[in-house]
Amino acid sequence: MDETIRTIAVYALPVIFAITLHEAAHAYVAKYFGDNTAYAAGRMTLNPLVHIDLFGTIIIPTALYLTTGFVFGYAKPVPIDFNRLKNPKRDMAWVALAGPGANFIMALMWLIVAILLTFFEVDEAFPHRVAHAGVLANVLMFAFNLIPIPPLDGGRIAVSLLPNKLAYKYAQIEPYGFFIVLALLYFQVLNFWVGPMMLLANGALNVLATPLTFLIR
Repeated sequence: MDETIRTIAVYALPVIFAITLHEAAHAYVAKYFGDNTAYAAGRMTLNPLVHIDLFGTIIIPTALYLTTGFVFGYAKPVPIDFNRLKNPKRDMAWVALAGPGANFIMALMWLIVAILLTFFEVDEAFPHRVAHAGVLANVLMFAFNLIPIPPLDGGRIAVSLLPNKLAYKYAQIEPYGFFIVLALLYFQVLNFWVGPMMLLANGALNVLATPLTFLIR
């Protein structure tokens, strides 16, 4: 039980930041491209309480972690009216990409924190664990949300890029997307997507952090 409490304490801040900035990024980019729906609903904010869903963000992930060791959850969906975008089909991809993009940037920030903690020889283990948890949580969110199944961000990007007729047919699976993802998770099929995507993201992060590592040596 003590280890569980320590793990929750380590991951709490990184996960809250990851969820908050992910959703706020969707809202900001939607507003940039012409849809004020999320902005009017107060979702273009860094206040985590606005984005956190009691069941999806807290109860379900905690219960799954305590019973299976696996964590899966979700935040309140940002309300977006794609028809209000300047170019709905094209701009949908940018709005969808904003969330995973924010997670990638946050992962880079946490990696920089981890590098600086080592450089300044911080002995306390907790901040190191938090920084590494920040990288892991954001890389995982980046990879998971890019799964090309609507309503996940990757699915929206796929719909945006597909030809009109195919995009229309593919978008029709959105009402069933959540259950499809759960089934793929249960049968561990998503490992073939999430694992390689996380490797690619970590590789890109290490490349981007190389100049800082070189400078402080």
